[in-house]
Amino acid sequence: MSPRSSCSQTADSPHGERGSDPRRALGRLGEDLAVAHFAHLGFSTLARNVRTREGEIDVIAFDRRTRTIIFAEVKTRAARAGHIRPDQQPLPSLRPRQRRRLRRLALAWLSREGQHRPTARTIRFDAVGVLVDGRGRLLRLDHIEAAW
Repeated sequence: MSPRSSCSQTADSPHGERGSDPRRALGRLGEDLAVAHFAHLGFSTLARNVRTREGEIDVIAFDRRTRTIIFAEVKTRAARAGHIRPDQQPLPSLRPRQRRRLRRLALAWLSREGQHRPTARTIRFDAVGVLVDGRGRLLRLDHIEAAW
């Protein structure tokens, strides 16, 4: 596992448009920041928010350099008053059950007929933890390659 961090991105408020679900808007903000981080690394985004009966894959990306398809789970937290308790960190909230679910979802996505996707040598499961302040500004982004 090799962690990567980036703190140069900013984004709109995690609260989104009026009347929207604040948790969903916060999740979308984290995914936007993760996609921007992946683009900075040279990865292309193949899909976002891929839904099946069993759940959703947050981001599917492709690293042309290594010919790797990356299935990424993104966890986002908002820090109130500029800090967050250790038990509220984004990445520790990834439980084994979620990891198993992401593997099943990846298999289903890879098995789809008629889907255009690049030829890959390997697949990888990454985790991205995003921490923003109450105004939606990025405080920290942790990217763990091959998280499981």
